[in-house]
Amino acid sequence: MSEPKNEHLTAAQRDALATELAELEGPRRKAVVHAIKTAREHGDLSENAEYHAAKNEQGFLEARIRKLRSRLDHHVLVDESELADGQVGVGSVVEIEDETGQKLEVEISSVGGAGAVSPDSPLGRALVGAGTGDEVQVEAPRGAWTARVLSVRRA
Repeated sequence: MSEPKNEHLTAAQRDALATELAELEGPRRKAVVHAIKTAREHGDLSENAEYHAAKNEQGFLEARIRKLRSRLDHHVLVDESELADGQVGVGSVVEIEDETGQKLEVEISSVGGAGAVSPDSPLGRALVGAGTGDEVQVEAPRGAWTARVLSVRRA
């Protein structure tokens, strides 16, 4: 197995992952264990769809718990105060405009969610370190394109 990479997280992003982990290890894990116990009581496990569904859910849950623990154990906390005003970094919400005039607002985050762009993605790599007014070249799999940074703020 390969060594996990160090992921850059803001304090808020780290706290969001820790909250999700606590939910999964607490109430969600108990609910899955209860569902397995209840399904076992229905008898023959070889033809018990409820049991197999609960065991599958348990597998997904435990995999997510392992992933979250690894991310939290190997994260690097971003010191947001080190970024200059208007400079893009992890935790920044960036409004950009492409060459066609289409505007887009993204958050630089490896945690995910609506509007999130990983700092390791082509757009994230192009934006990190840029400032308001800068034009960046995005080297995407479907071709290169140019984006102009309209505004940068902290999430």
